[in-house]
Amino acid sequence: MRAVVQRVDGASVVVEGRTTGEVAGEGLCVLVGVTHDDTPAKAAQLARKLWSLRILEGEKSCSDVGAPLLVISQFTLYGDARKGRRPTWNAAAPGPVAEPLVDEVVAQLRELGAEVATGSFGAKMRVSLTNDGPFTVLLEV
Repeated sequence: MRAVVQRVDGASVVVEGRTTGEVAGEGLCVLVGVTHDDTPAKAAQLARKLWSLRILEGEKSCSDVGAPLLVISQFTLYGDARKGRRPTWNAAAPGPVAEPLVDEVVAQLRELGAEVATGSFGAKMRVSLTNDGPFTVLLEV
């Protein structure tokens, strides 16, 4: 699993003109990509890492301050553009494999006590955020 994690001061995702997920104030916006060999165990590992990652103000984590997370599925994180001008998506897991694993990340975060908002899997989404810092990290589990 691969995640792009951004420290934000507010973020939202809109699908077909309707806000499906939003965090207000300090929190994380997390884009999650799934590849073919990912498992529920990796989803749980990613959730634990996100919950405890100390990248908020004052080197705090979401678990330290109860900050919310906006988790959005993002198959393009496994795009490969090393050859040619058009990316390939061969490394991205298909929807029937990826969707339950993204859902598992969300479920595991909630089990840890996190407030989690989400996008809508497979939908055309408009993501808006204020990157605080800016601060962005890439995680792989």
